[in-house]
Amino acid sequence: MATKFMTIADVAETLNVSTAQVRSLIHSGTLPAIQVGGRGQWRIEQTILDKYIEDGYEATKRRVQGQD
Repeated sequence: MATKFMTIADVAETLNVSTAQVRSLIHSGTLPAIQVGGRGQWRIEQTILDKYIEDGYEATKRRVQGQD
């Protein structure tokens, strides 16, 4: 199966956040990404985004369960 890469705009739309927030996640190292092409455009692998979302759910679950 071919690897699918997403643009910053795609990721922002998926997460319902701004492109600036996605760039911040990339620059902080929270969301791994690669730069491609001569202009250094960022690309995020779909499976990495899926894992980021899954990890977010797990962290939230632990936080909520700890508050009970």
